[in-house]
Amino acid sequence: MATSVTSAESKGSLSSDLFYDILRRLDGATLASAACACEAFCSISKEEKLWENVCSSMWPSTNRDDVKSLISSIGGFKKFYADCFPLIVNKEVPECRWNEYLEYPEELTEAEYYGDMDEIEIVAPSDFVSIVDVRYKDKTICSKVLWGIPNANGFPHWFYSCPFRIDLFTYSTRDDEHAGEVTLSVSDGLPPITSMEKERKDGKLWQELRDGIRLSWIVVNTKIKQAANLSSWSPLGGQRHWPTDKDFLLRFGSVLPAKDILPCQAVECIVLMKFRVIYTEEGGVPTTLKLTELSMQVGDMEGAHLNGRNSLLVLKEALSCKRSKNYDEALESCQLYSKVQSELREEKMRNESRLDRLYILGGIMACITVCFYLW
Repeated sequence: MATSVTSAESKGSLSSDLFYDILRRLDGATLASAACACEAFCSISKEEKLWENVCSSMWPSTNRDDVKSLISSIGGFKKFYADCFPLIVNKEVPECRWNEYLEYPEELTEAEYYGDMDEIEIVAPSDFVSIVDVRYKDKTICSKVLWGIPNANGFPHWFYSCPFRIDLFTYSTRDDEHAGEVTLSVSDGLPPITSMEKERKDGKLWQELRDGIRLSWIVVNTKIKQAANLSSWSPLGGQRHWPTDKDFLLRFGSVLPAKDILPCQAVECIVLMKFRVIYTEEGGVPTTLKLTELSMQVGDMEGAHLNGRNSLLVLKEALSCKRSKNYDEALESCQLYSKVQSELREEKMRNESRLDRLYILGGIMACITVCFYLW
């Protein structure tokens, strides 16, 4: 009897070990699905180590000891994955008219509209941490962690009033081992190009770059212990050969709610990534691109960049908004915002055109009137 009990216990232990070994090889979405399959998988899938492996595989920045401590303090790796894997979706984009929110409300002064500066203490720049990972064809080419927001602590009133911008390549990193030049070459999977003239015609390098690049920009608020991915994974758009012939600009982002913050009620988080061609095959060196810019800004419907105060309030609000694992749904949200923004821009141009015609007619009538009296 004792032998049979020992045998049964060893089989149970062996089964748990085998199950754990199977589950640790899965990605996050598959692991979450497996947890619903049976009681054994559900129990084992609660292990934080499994989710730590999933997060480190998806976001290499989470391998750092300081980031591990941060994630543990806000609820653990399982919660971190659940918060940051889905993309932000905001389809509540109002159909604003051009003259509805460009001016401050008549009953409020500008100072009242922007609020008391003491209120910003509730959302301090030091509360935010940016965890950024860039991949090209499943290979990590850049991982950076930014604690706080640069240039925000020394001159707070200047930061709250000026346009908000985070540029990962213009600040001093915590440790030098995480700094360095970020490049892509033929060895990383880039197609070779013999000259920029040929690339301008066929656009092969540009197409490969757009299809292969992936960006994750996770923002964590340490005070409220929430996190979200503000990027769109894949580029939403871009522009090649801008501003120079050798530059490629990629645009990522998401649509964020701003109901109680701004009259336009919805804003866009704009993440820009710029590569520059530093070598082509005609120089005898493999085709090489250098990552020269990786920045974040927040813009309103009119295209104006929000100031530091409003941007912090929007970022805090975004950490608790709706998300989806469906990339198409997140893309549809961004397209809806772009559509409303384009309609607003067209309406503005029409109104300005009408005003121009009225001014011209008014000038003509004034000239005719003056000439009539002089005659």
